Amino acid sequence: MVNQVQRGGGSWQSCKSDSSGASNSGGESSKESSRCSTPVLDADRLDRLRDKMRRRMESGDRWFSLEFFPPRTAGGAVNLISRFDRMGAGGPLFIDVTWHPAGDPGSDKETSSMMIASTAVNYCGLESILHLTCCNQTKEKISGHLAKAKHLGLKNIMALRGDPIGSDWEEEEGGFNYAVDLVKHIRSEFDDYFDICVAGYPTGHPEAQSYDEDLQHLKEKVDAGADFVITQLFFRADTFLKFLDDCRANGITCPILPGIFPIQGYQSLRQLVKLSKLEVPEEITKVIEPIKDNDAAIRNYGIHQAVEMCRVLLDSGRVPGLHFYTLNREVATMEVLRQLGLWIEDPRSDIVYHLLHTEAKVRSTVAGSYSKMTEQFVVTGAFRGNSSSPAFGELNDYYLFYLKSKSSKDALLQMWGEELMNEESVYEVFTCYITGQPNRSGHKVMCLPWNDEPLAPETNLLNDELEKVNRRGVLTINSQPNINGKPSTDPVVGWGPAGGYVFQKAYLEFFTSSENVDALLQVLKKYEPRVNYHMVNVHGRNMTNATDLQPNAVTWGIFPGREILQPTVVDPVSFMYWKDEAFALWIEQWAKLYEDESPSRMIIKYIHDNYFLVNLVDNDFPLESCLWQVISDMFELLDAPPEPLTDRAV
Repeated sequence: MVNQVQRGGGSWQSCKSDSSGASNSGGESSKESSRCSTPVLDADRLDRLRDKMRRRMESGDRWFSLEFFPPRTAGGAVNLISRFDRMGAGGPLFIDVTWHPAGDPGSDKETSSMMIASTAVNYCGLESILHLTCCNQTKEKISGHLAKAKHLGLKNIMALRGDPIGSDWEEEEGGFNYAVDLVKHIRSEFDDYFDICVAGYPTGHPEAQSYDEDLQHLKEKVDAGADFVITQLFFRADTFLKFLDDCRANGITCPILPGIFPIQGYQSLRQLVKLSKLEVPEEITKVIEPIKDNDAAIRNYGIHQAVEMCRVLLDSGRVPGLHFYTLNREVATMEVLRQLGLWIEDPRSDIVYHLLHTEAKVRSTVAGSYSKMTEQFVVTGAFRGNSSSPAFGELNDYYLFYLKSKSSKDALLQMWGEELMNEESVYEVFTCYITGQPNRSGHKVMCLPWNDEPLAPETNLLNDELEKVNRRGVLTINSQPNINGKPSTDPVVGWGPAGGYVFQKAYLEFFTSSENVDALLQVLKKYEPRVNYHMVNVHGRNMTNATDLQPNAVTWGIFPGREILQPTVVDPVSFMYWKDEAFALWIEQWAKLYEDESPSRMIIKYIHDNYFLVNLVDNDFPLESCLWQVISDMFELLDAPPEPLTDRAV
């Protein structure tokens, strides 16, 4: 496929230049950004990103760049392109788009990494970097992606090994196992066409034997042809500055950009720590813990902390630019940049965006997208925000995060069972997690594949009922009680600023057998429209009474002088995306603890293949929750003796 694309042709060029029309002199305006009002053919591959960086460094002009990930839905893709326009207005030197192996990233889908990056370049005029990983790809497939990227006008690649799809890295026959091999391949097949970026880790990669060994690996990537480095996030400026010194001492002379991640919420910070294997400094946790239920206060602190850290970096005189992990959000990053004086909006004419065929066509694929979305969706279970939000998906889509449970394999086996005898053995694991009681081997179950953290305090309000249903095979992974106007300062269910009131609809999410689902569907007929339900199995069999696909707000709050805040919704569209991840965890996190074809592995696989993922919402939040009665009625129907046959039936 590589030979089908002529070298040097078919790319798009930023048309920013100096007032005299010179193309590459020291007198060129140093305020160039990624913006281009008209895409023009760049046959000779001029005005490269690495040259833009060099000119900025020579002139002393600082820059910033922004990272985004491909949304999981077409509606989210449309809204992300609109966000490109707003965030592109501040003049980023470039943006980059991550590569998610599970999301068909090289395809022509509206939501693929390839199409999002292409749209950013060709319709938004943004200098863009496309991420590319080695994960689950042959050399031929990688070459095909690179040829397609070149044909679409993409000129920059971030070469990464990528995180394993499962718990451990599996070598791809005929593929690459390290980013350095990918860099070499790009240079071998495409010569100097692409500018190449690689990742650096200020505290060392979690899989490296030592910090010094990881520095050597980084040098190998640069020596193989990488043009610059973007680092993993960090929390202290001196962490990056030491890393920079160590890189220079090891002969790494290319630009090294610090990765900046403004703290935006308590739950997202906890998940960040889990995924990235980073430790949050004590001085940050001391501030965060007392305000953990006040999202606005945490976001304001996160902005302050990021600004102070960035000022130290910039004042050092050794950091020419800052790279921001946006999580597809805009408020915090834009405010940090404004306070640093880096956000400079240029007046320009509106740009009409055409994502693939037309925006209207993309919008038509998802019903009920919101025109304005809150920035504070919780990322747990089906509570994953509105599917049309570009931030839907969040931390799981980030290439720098190391996706493994915090617990070792031995610890997981102690908690979840060295050997499973039947499905009831699995029920017992869930029950022990809920109750906090030791399992039969005397070990406490401190986590499940769907929750690597201790139970939330509000779960204690439901413990008795949760214990009953889990013992009978309603395997709960998410729940919340109904709340009607509790003070926002309530120590168990409160959140947000003081002086407010919070509300919740009762919610239950669980795995259960197909037999239970058949009975549940019969029972639910008498609870409609009070109870909304959604049931789906791994094969895509899908049953719901939310036929209009509208998001259902299940948590909201009212606060003095503010609009109603709605941090949690259950979205039928996003639930279908969560389904894939939720079922995959049975295999990737649990089944793979056991040998192939072992009875334990086959039990987990049976549940994966035959159970349904179900969510229930009780919309009458002022009343006592009816969800437990729904489950009780289901069991009563299952336990009832079969009706005797009539004479006519005989």
